[in-house]
Amino acid sequence: MTEHAVPILLSRDLNETLAFYEALGFENRGTPPDDWDYLIIGRGHIELHFVGDPSVDPLSSASMCYLYVDDATALHEQWRHAVTPDAATGSRIEEPVDTDYGMREFAVVDRNGNLLRVGSPL
Repeated sequence: MTEHAVPILLSRDLNETLAFYEALGFENRGTPPDDWDYLIIGRGHIELHFVGDPSVDPLSSASMCYLYVDDATALHEQWRHAVTPDAATGSRIEEPVDTDYGMREFAVVDRNGNLLRVGSPL
């Protein structure tokens, strides 16, 4: 087995979280969220876990992770229409930028306040 890590992020509503990520092409890889109050989703080799916590304040959540992808620009183009900015939750997608450390990156903030940085090498 190849070693890997999986982030466990917070979700105030697992069904809402599942719907948000399904719009980005993720699929539920576990049981229905209500079975365990836990959600496992995946897209290709990316896997994210979420634990239910109705007390999550999406405007102050500090959970984050980095997703390495083959082409950040192409993925941003796919996702930009699926993420609707929402001032109440801070949900948004930011434009890709080239970094001084050799990555093309963009950011997505989900409806729980989780920050996903997405990048590919320049």
